[in-house]
Amino acid sequence: MSTKNDLFLRTARGEAVERPPVWLMRQAGRILPQYRAIRNRLSGFKELVETPELAAEVTIQPVDELGVDAAIIFSDILVIPEAMGLPYEMVEKRGPLFPQVIGSEADIKALKSGAFAAADLQYVYDAVALTRKQLDGRVPLIGFSGAPWTLLAYMVEGSGSKTFSKAKKLLYTNPGLAHQLLEKISETIIAYLKLKVQSGVQLVQIFDSWAGILSPEQYREFALPYIRAICEGITEVPVTVFSKGAWFVYEDLGQLDCQVIGLDWNTPPEVARQWVGDGKVLQGNLDPCQLYAAPEVIEKAAIKMLERFGRKHIANLGHGVYPDTPLEGVRAYVDTVKAYRYK
Repeated sequence: MSTKNDLFLRTARGEAVERPPVWLMRQAGRILPQYRAIRNRLSGFKELVETPELAAEVTIQPVDELGVDAAIIFSDILVIPEAMGLPYEMVEKRGPLFPQVIGSEADIKALKSGAFAAADLQYVYDAVALTRKQLDGRVPLIGFSGAPWTLLAYMVEGSGSKTFSKAKKLLYTNPGLAHQLLEKISETIIAYLKLKVQSGVQLVQIFDSWAGILSPEQYREFALPYIRAICEGITEVPVTVFSKGAWFVYEDLGQLDCQVIGLDWNTPPEVARQWVGDGKVLQGNLDPCQLYAAPEVIEKAAIKMLERFGRKHIANLGHGVYPDTPLEGVRAYVDTVKAYRYK
């Protein structure tokens, strides 16, 4: 199936384009009234994730409503720990909660991994296939996964945290155990992403949401090698790596076998380009809170951002759009990017 608007894919491949493509992390979510209407009639967030027809519907909503240049499959990074044998709950106004956590070598040995674990996520692959069919080539479809370190952080900590001190304690006190867990997670991610590609996604993004709480040394030991393995394992489609807060390893990220590097809003584009090099496409990086401003203020900020990045850029935010962001602010950002043309 050919893609009618392939601007996003052409940019990710480093081809010359007339303008930057635009999409938003968490674009399918509470900013859209049609999403809230579906969510309000369900038992919880996980029912939406695990029902392919509904996941496909909310994936396509921002394409219809905002006219973004790519869709990202509606899912959750924590489906991988669950498939490995560590179920989680999504608690309203609190976030993810793991009733059981990883604390010993026996816990790690009990986990499934690789293709055996990934096979349990058929509802995700069904959602991908259904979404591709319903998109009918309008825009490309993105698949994603949490990065190994970020998933380990949740599996050891048991919930979200400001410090993830329990997870970091494992790195300091039992690094061998941490590597055992990271290897199992990585094997599962690679198998999972390959099945997503087979089902129809056209680019994959790796979210290392908690990269910034590690030291440069820790990141190079416990995060980077496993992201590298994923990038080398996924060769069928372009790969984006988004390591939030990890400005201190952009030079290392520039050496990865990926096509796109995502930036958070704290990283100046000029600095990132200097560190990453000219070979990568950059993605980002407007502050999500900028979208609370008046539309005319957002327009000026967006144009300034686009001019700083120049070419080889995918317009996005520096993190996911916040749930209470005004829809008019999101629309102002997307419309500004779509009206922009390279000189």
